[in-house]
Amino acid sequence: MSENKSKICENNKQQKENDQETSKVNGKEMAEKKGIEDNEESDILEVIQDVGFSVQILSPGVEPLTIQVSSMELVQEIHQLLMDREETCHRTCFSLQLDGTTLDNFAELKSIEGLKEGSVIKVVEEPYTMREARIHVRHIRDLLKSMDTTDAYNGVDCSSLTFLHTITQGDILEKKKTRPESIDCTPPEYIMPNSKDRSLPILPLHPSNKSQKIPQAIKVLTTSPFNPPPGARKLHGDLLYLYVVTMEDKRFHISACPRGFYVNQTTDDEFNPRPNNPSYLSHSLIDLLSQISPAFKRSFTQMQKKRTQRHPFERVATPYQVYTWCAPALEHTIDAIRAEDTFSSKLGYEEHIPGQTRDWNEELQTTRELPRKTLPERLLRERAIFKVHSDFVTAATRGATAVIDGNVMAINPGEESKMQMFIWNNIFFSLGFDVRDHYKELGGDAAAHVAPRNDLHGVRVYSAVDVEGLYTLGTVVIDYRGFRVTAQSIIPGILEREQDQSVVYGSIDFGKNILSHPKYLELLNKAGQPLKILPHSVINDKEEIIELCSSVECKGIIGNDGRHYILDLLRTFPPDVNFLKLDDVTLSKEVTEKGFPIIHKHKLSCLRQELLEAFVDDRYVMFIKHAALHLQQLNNAKKVEAPKKELTEIKDYDNTDEREKKEEEDDKINTEEARKIVEAISDEKQNAVDSKNVVRKACQAVGSLKETEFDIRFNPDVFSPGIRHAESELDTPGSLKNQKKLVQEAAEFLLLRQIPNFIHDCLDHSSAPMDGITLTEQLHNKGIGIRYLGKIADILKTIPSLEYLHGIAVSELIVRSAKHIFNYYIQNADIMSMAVAISHFLNCFLTTQPIVQAPQVVNDELSKTNKRRYNNKKNNTKMINANNSDASANEWTTLTQKSLWQLIKKELKAYWDYELNCEHNIDKIVEHYKLQKISILRAFNLKVGLQILLREYNFESKNKPTFNEDDIINVFPVVKHINPRATDAYNFYTTGQNKIQQGYFKDGYELISEALNLLNNVYGALHPENAQCLRMLARLSYIMGDAQEALAIQQRAVLMSERVNGIDHPYTITEYSHLALYCFANSQITTALKLLYRARYLAAMVCGENHPDIALIDSNISLILHAVGEYELSLRFLEHALALNIKYYGPKSLKVAVSYHLVARTQSCMGDFRSALNSEKETYAIYKQQLGETHDKTQESSDCLKHLTQQAVVLQKKMNDIYTNGKLISGLPPIHIQPPSMGSVLDMLNAINGIIFVQISQKDIANLKNEIEKRQKESNGDDNTEVIKDGETETLNGSIAKNPLPLKS
Repeated sequence: MSENKSKICENNKQQKENDQETSKVNGKEMAEKKGIEDNEESDILEVIQDVGFSVQILSPGVEPLTIQVSSMELVQEIHQLLMDREETCHRTCFSLQLDGTTLDNFAELKSIEGLKEGSVIKVVEEPYTMREARIHVRHIRDLLKSMDTTDAYNGVDCSSLTFLHTITQGDILEKKKTRPESIDCTPPEYIMPNSKDRSLPILPLHPSNKSQKIPQAIKVLTTSPFNPPPGARKLHGDLLYLYVVTMEDKRFHISACPRGFYVNQTTDDEFNPRPNNPSYLSHSLIDLLSQISPAFKRSFTQMQKKRTQRHPFERVATPYQVYTWCAPALEHTIDAIRAEDTFSSKLGYEEHIPGQTRDWNEELQTTRELPRKTLPERLLRERAIFKVHSDFVTAATRGATAVIDGNVMAINPGEESKMQMFIWNNIFFSLGFDVRDHYKELGGDAAAHVAPRNDLHGVRVYSAVDVEGLYTLGTVVIDYRGFRVTAQSIIPGILEREQDQSVVYGSIDFGKNILSHPKYLELLNKAGQPLKILPHSVINDKEEIIELCSSVECKGIIGNDGRHYILDLLRTFPPDVNFLKLDDVTLSKEVTEKGFPIIHKHKLSCLRQELLEAFVDDRYVMFIKHAALHLQQLNNAKKVEAPKKELTEIKDYDNTDEREKKEEEDDKINTEEARKIVEAISDEKQNAVDSKNVVRKACQAVGSLKETEFDIRFNPDVFSPGIRHAESELDTPGSLKNQKKLVQEAAEFLLLRQIPNFIHDCLDHSSAPMDGITLTEQLHNKGIGIRYLGKIADILKTIPSLEYLHGIAVSELIVRSAKHIFNYYIQNADIMSMAVAISHFLNCFLTTQPIVQAPQVVNDELSKTNKRRYNNKKNNTKMINANNSDASANEWTTLTQKSLWQLIKKELKAYWDYELNCEHNIDKIVEHYKLQKISILRAFNLKVGLQILLREYNFESKNKPTFNEDDIINVFPVVKHINPRATDAYNFYTTGQNKIQQGYFKDGYELISEALNLLNNVYGALHPENAQCLRMLARLSYIMGDAQEALAIQQRAVLMSERVNGIDHPYTITEYSHLALYCFANSQITTALKLLYRARYLAAMVCGENHPDIALIDSNISLILHAVGEYELSLRFLEHALALNIKYYGPKSLKVAVSYHLVARTQSCMGDFRSALNSEKETYAIYKQQLGETHDKTQESSDCLKHLTQQAVVLQKKMNDIYTNGKLISGLPPIHIQPPSMGSVLDMLNAINGIIFVQISQKDIANLKNEIEKRQKESNGDDNTEVIKDGETETLNGSIAKNPLPLKS
């Protein structure tokens, strides 16, 4: 789901190819990609009918507890549940027994004999071991810290922030419907539109919740310095000793033994491990502490209540760590467990795994080998793959930071630091530098920096193709403190032998010695089909012809485990010739006019997979059209001129509007003609020779590499330097010349088709990117690399209605340039002055006031104290040089604002061929491109992994620098990794979407709910794709008329998005505005406003006020304020929304008409009839022009005008009366100012958010269904349905099957 449209289209295609092999299972329509065989039916039933049953749990000293379980769950999940529940959370060391037999923790419930509805499971306390005692103490520490946000701010243990319940003041679902009178709706001043003379405050980003503060439960809980127990005491069962200081300031020493915990007689000075009298022996440490400290008992109970009141989504760990770019000043407390984790020789979290360190490679590959024939098998396999992968990412990130922090010993310690490699926790780490002149020809360090990222793309696509028997390495790329670290799992046996002995396929010296291997050819050929990689032959040093199915650099190594591994996938896809200066390539005129080729810093620019797929699809359409034309020509000799015309049209890429009209017309005839060809070609007895000729001509026209069939694949080595190809240079279809031509045409297609397509998509604002992250995502979905961003920014500059996008693009360019410079800058800064160096960089980047002199070298804390103590200069200089043995360590002090912006200007030109057309200083740039510093700061921090102090920064301060060293709180790793997919869930989701587009909401809802079930099964509770699924379900519930259900689902979507995407991610903002709508529909007006205020604040923080999404949020806010009678406030928001709508949709668009109408409504409520009349006239004019006189909307507007005119006349007469006579004489009718009803406001809200309910009669539905079925038969499922977008409007294919129904507003 998250890889949105390109994948959805790909899936739709697959769906159509499979002719929607749907099978009825238990009355549910289930789309199963692999086509369900009979023997699988039972398995699928099992998953789908996994209804669950209830069992009773008996725990010592607690009321019996009834819980719902499902047959698929493991016993361990009941264990986890009990450790999480308020009444049983203090137990960790227990077993579950059914009729006296202990249950295996890793057994599935369905495999346990005698377990059925109503069974009683007993909780039995087990004796502790050393390991269990440690796990227990750690669990207690986690419980005591569970309400603390420290971990989320520090970015550890996969905890992250969520503020929804702070903003709504508790769970929305538990609120009683409030009476509309008690409403405080005043928006905070900082979110009012166009409030001048202010920058957006940062503090509201992290609203603090007073009610969450909980009294401390215990002062100190730590392991005692008397550990480990001496031999004699081990024989008495002592496992470990703890030391406790209670809130009453009493000190206790506690022993752990197999029976539990007790107080011993040890004092701070004297070791006496015998039990004290009383010893308070308890199986759980919580029970013991509650007995010795009343304060502990009180606050622990309070804490438990608060903890269990929190939504589960606030407490569960996320699959990957989410970091926050600013944080309040946190108090650093005593925490022995944290300290022990950091310094223990063990790696911290391997405690729970037998055999200590994990063999990552074995785990990653074994999970891929799991069976995948049936749905339950696939679910199990995907869950295992995802789990191991997310653990691996966590471990790799920890290892990479340890490597850069100097906490890991290198395996080649004698070499210089850039050349060092590391192994930690069975993961191999290398740095992104060109150490052995490996990349000398390709761009040195720049190429070495980008190679790991390309390699990761390769790993991603090969993992997605998932060919049995072909293995890739677990790969994670981590950027931390300016360094790029690649973490990889280790091929068994590779460390024992030299690389040239291991490689059996590919080349280790860029194509001099090349090897091939039949098994690799077979596997890579299988994988190459979907990836569009062409098998090709090259010549090695010994003049032998070697066949390859990948780039020369790709190496095949057979591990000691007999598995076939491929690595170094950095050239999986063909190069992008627009960024290469090649002697034997002349780019077409259209391309050179746009300023290409651009000489890039490195020669590793590749075309993206999404682009190649779009290109091949495009060529396929072209192929079908050609064949159709030639066939018509054969059948109808008159049409001699047609193909020439067609050819010129196909060449004419650039004229977008004409192209689209043409495409639309072509598409209509396309399917018919295609069918004719297929029939003609398959009917061989008829003209076999003719049809072959037709295909041959079509192949030639689209550049197919085979003469008689459509074959477009790419040779990744065509432009690799130093590689000799065995393919002939002659003009045969598969010749090297044609292979080069294809790669060149794909790059041309990107420039002349994909970029205009992207711009065209943006013009209808259906998907308006909000920041650099969402912009990048959308470009990538179209197959456009970020290296084209400069060119895109130049195009956007010329389109006034995309001004906001131009701003986002320019700001992304500036931030990325600054990141490149910052990485180099920070690599060379000395660790002792890191904070000063970073704050100095931020001052140079974001402020213009004369900077206080660049910080002196001697600016670390130690040298300050040293100076005072010995006023001896020799001493000082010695000390500094000892720290900064390297002169470049002080290079950063020479940076000034001017020099930094010169570097940024140079970088923009070199990397993106982009020039800022204003003075190079931040204030001028911000003013010229309508950017804001706070958004640039946020984007920069997220890019480089900085965390700064949460406080208000005055960018204009004259007398002291904006940032100082205490503002830099932390530096985080920025992590890139692959995202394993849940394929079955994905198929359900897309089938569900197709159903919705055909109007079958109920079926669509069921399929998408099923998709959510499967997603939970694979990813666990929290994942960005789950959040997207929830948003869709909430929207469907709302459309089907269940606003309460929509509210419940959407609340989960918001919590989840905050946790996994980040509290200010554009997706989170969308979730907030959806939730506000459902709150209003449930009469929770105050809450709806608070949520919209939050959404508007976050949007203003991310992209400023100048954005189409802000217009929608403002319209929503104004409508609700209008509903509660705050007309003046409402008008301010409305006028802002109107101005934005005119700017982005054009003065004559229907959106603008609606805005004018809303303004008129508000003005009339305020009694300002003249202005209202003028506004409504605008509405009428637009409707009349766009929809015609007779349209309902135009009529409505006309009636409204009459009413307003009447009121205005009455008002004017009354005014005249008062002027002439000083009082009213004539008996004029009273003026009607009607306050709006909640219902009418809700209707308006639905309309502007793209939801309109239409009532349809059953007869119409029946007719439509028949019509749809007829059309589907005709077009064979090839209808151009539009996928429901994440934007605000949904388009349905005019096909309706249930009421109520949303149509495009």
